[in-house]
Amino acid sequence: MATFTFPLIKLQMFFLIFLRITAIMMSIPVFDSKTIPVVFKAGLAFSISIMLFPLIKINEIPDFSNIITFGIGIVGEIMFGLIIGMFVRMIFAGIQLAGQLAGYQMGLAIANVLDPATSGQFPIISQIYNLIAMLIFITINAHHWFLRAIKESFTLVPPLGFHFSSSLADQLVSLSGNIFVIAVKVGAPIIVVLLLTSVAFGLIARTVPQMNVFIVAMPLKIAVGLLFLILSIPYLVIFLRQIFHDFGSSIIFIMKAM
Repeated sequence: MATFTFPLIKLQMFFLIFLRITAIMMSIPVFDSKTIPVVFKAGLAFSISIMLFPLIKINEIPDFSNIITFGIGIVGEIMFGLIIGMFVRMIFAGIQLAGQLAGYQMGLAIANVLDPATSGQFPIISQIYNLIAMLIFITINAHHWFLRAIKESFTLVPPLGFHFSSSLADQLVSLSGNIFVIAVKVGAPIIVVLLLTSVAFGLIARTVPQMNVFIVAMPLKIAVGLLFLILSIPYLVIFLRQIFHDFGSSIIFIMKAM
């Protein structure tokens, strides 16, 4: 009768690899959707772990004999995956913030829709921007960067090698501030046009006081906002392509900071 033996240290190594891949897969866009079954996500992470396990070459095998060290390693692997996923989620957060700012200017602040992927309510303009960004993200195969990042991560940061350094904290702070930069750049066409429209209605209210500006401004600002939303889509596609093409090198830079 054939027997199958598997060293305990190899099993522990595989478990840490599986945790890191699972944390990344659960936190990146597309795969973080609640519409995708958890069993499918776990099975996909397990399959990737099996494929990468023979390819990962670690020069120094960590000491797993101490249960405290192994527990800290588990927490570190989960934090590593969540940080990588949070980096991309910040980009989409900036895009949704741009839609929220544009929606306020258009008068659609209370027009929220239910996002089936996250089970949360978002302004309708934010949802439009988010869907466009998600389509571009998938079209240019930006999600393949995560598969490359998973492979490179074990070379740059081996198991039990995660350290929350000051440079990593600086990178996270910079990425958090980048949310507002992306929001302003994405929503600038609509925000600027609607600001000029408001100034124009203010001048009209001064020159023609008989006109009820509040009744005329509401539908006109919505129409102007939607018109410039359509006109700005080609430029939005170019801007998002540039962001998604650049974040691959940014992921590698973040992993080096760990």
